[in-house]
This record gives sequence, structure tokens and C-alpha cells, in this order.
Amino acid sequence: MVWYFGCPVVSMLTRRAHRAMYFRDRLPTTSALRATRGKPFGQPRGPLRRRHAKAPVTTTDITPDGAAAVAAGTTQPSDQLDFSSAAAIQAQDVSFADFGVREEIVRALADSGITHPFPIQAMTLPVALQGHDIIGQAKTGTGKTLGFGVPLLHRVVAPGEPGFDELPAPGKPQALVVAPTRELASQVARDLETASKHRSVRIVQIYGGRAYEPQIETLNTGVEVVVGTPGRMVDLLNQGHLNLTRAATVVLDEADEMLDLGFLPDVEKILSRTPAVRHTMLFSATMPGPVVSMARRYMSQPTHIRAAEPDDDGATVKNTRQVVYRAHALDKVEVLARILQAEGRERTIVFARTKRTAAKVSDELRTRGFAAGAIHGDLGQGAREQALRALRHGNIDVLVATDVAARGIDVTDVTHVINYQCPEDERTYLHRIGRTGRAGNKGTAITFVDWDDVPRWQMIDRTLDLGYPEPVETYSSSPHLFSDLGIPEGTKGRLPKGAQRLGGLDAEELEDLGETGKRTAGSGGRDGGHGRGQGRGGQGRGGQGRGGQSSGGRSGDTPRSGGSRPDGGSRSEEKPAAGEGSGEGQRRRRRRRRTRSGPGEGQQGGAATSAPQEA
Repeated sequence: MVWYFGCPVVSMLTRRAHRAMYFRDRLPTTSALRATRGKPFGQPRGPLRRRHAKAPVTTTDITPDGAAAVAAGTTQPSDQLDFSSAAAIQAQDVSFADFGVREEIVRALADSGITHPFPIQAMTLPVALQGHDIIGQAKTGTGKTLGFGVPLLHRVVAPGEPGFDELPAPGKPQALVVAPTRELASQVARDLETASKHRSVRIVQIYGGRAYEPQIETLNTGVEVVVGTPGRMVDLLNQGHLNLTRAATVVLDEADEMLDLGFLPDVEKILSRTPAVRHTMLFSATMPGPVVSMARRYMSQPTHIRAAEPDDDGATVKNTRQVVYRAHALDKVEVLARILQAEGRERTIVFARTKRTAAKVSDELRTRGFAAGAIHGDLGQGAREQALRALRHGNIDVLVATDVAARGIDVTDVTHVINYQCPEDERTYLHRIGRTGRAGNKGTAITFVDWDDVPRWQMIDRTLDLGYPEPVETYSSSPHLFSDLGIPEGTKGRLPKGAQRLGGLDAEELEDLGETGKRTAGSGGRDGGHGRGQGRGGQGRGGQGRGGQSSGGRSGDTPRSGGSRPDGGSRSEEKPAAGEGSGEGQRRRRRRRRTRSGPGEGQQGGAATSAPQEA
């Protein structure tokens, strides 16, 4: 210690010694490192002084031209296969069966018309089937879900299969998939169910907006695969209903979003409940460097796989045609209505930046005759799933959504994606336009750029090298709008009656999910189950109060005006009947007593107050 001006100062050498002691206590012990030698993958490797402390990470960065490096280090399914590039894989007509995948999975995929893997799947399977950690990166719509789904299902042991009864805890989750949004979790669960339909694998979806009881009951019955969002998983972990001590395979889908600052605490808590030795896979279309660094904290020597089509080296999918217009905010709806009448347009997703804009655009399109639905955060889970089902079943052909639907939603035959408002950054842009041009199909991505958003768009264009730095100024009457997108001449901003053939949202049943945090008409919610269009309660602002079906009460079950007071007076005399007005009619008034009077005076005061209303 050195004294400087009468004050003790710790020297530089002392601080370095303290720092060395700090990190020494958090590194694996020598005995623990020796215990890892010669141990096969999947077996415990000795105690560590810290749960997540790992040996130095060495990653292998695989591109389409360098896939042979990993293939040479793993057991190839066949000596004749060449994994030197994505082009070589496609040229050899490689199928899922060539990788040694379970016969039941291969047959289930073949029943759905899936026989040959995409490049990301072909490069991932040899590594993942060996149990090595993976960071998978590929463009949207190129099959990342099956890239981790097939290895996950291959390692899971289902009831009735050999080895299930010998498991340490049969019925406990063996695999875990974490997704950032409810829609993506539901999509992943459906894909896994499709690939395992010839097996008895039990897959449960766990996400918010649904009742707890069915999910808890399913977990108690026994499951093999859990797919869900971080918030509901953490809730069930805290309640003791979700046990992840046997989850040997963990997948973080859309990893860049999962490991963002908002999700990181929940992800860390979930990973802390899984085994220390596990198979971890991260998949996403975008993977910034800082996010990769955070991901490596929870992985053991991960292999970074980046795959693309042989002749597609751009940031976006080559099958997606991109069009950018500079449009005025007051004319966007008119331009949108004309684009929706273009030749060859089928299912379309319109992306907005805010919930209010999404709801407003959806309502405006419906008034113009289009079969449109909306998905945004202000809607309950039942309404969101209703809109997605209506789009898949063909009852609507336009879905207006915020970015909640931009990640992982796979709807077939989406020919157009329209960015009604400019995306925030290049990552959001890639995920938005990735809803079209999927699985080899062609699509069109149209972006509206307002005058205030030109600098933001130029940044996106420069980052992705799109080649559209200056969008063309476009209005609903611009000739190039009709010629660029195949819009018939003379098209107006309203869909003709003869072209309105779809059933709309009303043709799709609204499922009762027992949504949490929301009230129905029977329970006397603020909206009374009728929506905002009918005032705060039933038939108007002053019609039936804030409740629902009762007269002037907050709750649809117990009217406030009924019953008697303890002092013998009746509350029904203190205010007029609430059902006499409609719309913006009479409102229930609140009265305060200025003096402590008896029941009689209170009733007289109430009658006197109500007299002007009846007049």
C-alpha cells in the first residue's frame, strides 16, 4: 500500500493480484479438467466451481464452400456423399434418409412432400446428430425449423419405444424449444408434430394468453418436448410445474431476439434449470457479433453454420422481388388498396410499426370491401389465432400485423408483403420480407417510405446493399405504380362488389382459450365482451354502464343499483334506471353527501337530483 497526500492508495500490482484471484476461483479445477479427458459426449464431466464456466471456446465457421471441414470430422452417413458445398449436396440428390435419421421421421416428412433437405438442413444434420452445439444462420424461409427439429426428434425417446422405461425420469421433458413470440412457438410445435406423427412423441405448447390449467395438466401427464415463450415458462418454473432437469436438448429459435436485452434474464433463468451438460442449438436469420458472443457463454465449442443457395449470395432471398416507393402518409391507403387488386396477388401480409396503425389500416380495408384481419398486441390470443387461421383457411387474404408476426410465421402462398411503414432496421426488414418467397416460391416485397423515413431507409439500403437509395415518389394515380405491379388500368381504391367473395373473419370461429388477464361478458369485464365499438360496456356509453348486461352496474352479474343498504335505505332510489338512455345518452352520476344525515334525507336528496334527468 502506498501513501499519497496522506491517503492510502492500492498499487497497480495489488489490484492485478486481486483480479487474478477473482478469476481463479471461477475457473474449473484441475481435477475437474482431468475428469473430462476420455469421457464420451453426453456424460457428466466432473464438478465445476461455477455452473456455466466452460473451457475456452473454439468455433468452426462453416460456409457453403467450407462444409467439408465439419463433414470430415463427423461420421458420414455414406462414403459416397460429398458435403464440400451446398451445390454438391443438391447435385447428389441427398435425402433425409441418407443422414441416418429415424425411419418414422423420414416417412412423416415424405407424407408432407418433404424428401430433400435445404442447404441449412443438410449442413446441420451431420453435426447435430452427433450432439455438437450449433449456431445456425440462414435466410428466412430456408427451413431452419427442421434444421433443429429433425435432430431434436431423433434424440427423443417416446413412450412405447425401446429405452423409454429405462430413462431416469420417464415423462419429464427431454427437449426444450424457446421462441420469442406466441405465433412462432405455435408454428414450431405444428412442424414438430408433423415430423413425429408416426411416433408417440408428446409435444406441449406453453405460452401466455391461454389458461394455465390445461398446460399444467398436460405437464403432469407427461411430455417429451416443450415449446413455448420465456414468460410463461418462467412462471411455470417458479410454480414448480415445469421440470427441466432432464432436458438434454435446448433450442433457442430466433436467437438474436431471444438473447436481446429484454429476453436475456428469462433465458438465463431457463438455462440455469437445464442440465449442465446439454445439446444447445441456436438458429436465426440474423446473428450480430455481440449476440454470438453472448450465445457462446451457454454453449460448448459451438459450430457456426451459415448456409445459402449456391447462386444466391445476397442478404435477401433471390426469389423475392423488392419494390420501394416514397409515399405520402395521407395517400398510403389509396396506394395499398390498388396494390391489393394487382393481377396474381393471393395472400398478403401488411406490416405496420404500431398497434394503432395496424388496427386502423385493417378497419379501413374492411370498409373498402377487402377481407382483412389484424394481429397486434392489443388483441387477445384468441383473436390473434383466429386471424391466422382465417388466413390459412382462405377466409381472408390480407393480414395487417405488427412485427409480432414477422418472425417465423410460415403461411403458404403469401405472394406479397407490404411494409406500410418503414422498418426500424435491416434485421426487421429481412424478417418482414421473409414471409414471402419461401421454400423456393416467388414473392414481391413492397416498402412505403415516408419523407421523414428516408434517412432510415437509406441506412437499411446501404447495410443490405439493395440498390434503392432514393425511392421513387409515388401516388395512387402514378402510372408507374400500375405498370410495375400489374394493376389493371382504371382500378380504384375500393374492391368491386363482384370481387368480394371471401367470408372474412366472421367465417372463422373465435376459440375460447380461457385467456388470462381478460374478462368475458359473463364475468362483467370492462368491455362486457362486446368490444370497444359499443362504448365502455354494453350498448353505449350511458346505456348499460361499464358492466355488460345488468342495469347500471359495473358487473354483469351483480347490479350496483340492486339490494338494500344496512341502514334500511335502498340504493335503487339514489339514481335513475340506467337502461333508459342509449349511445351518448344519460350517464350515471356520482353524488357525495356533504352532511351526515339519516336514510330519509339521503333518499330525498337522490330523488331531487334525479328529477332534472327525467325531465
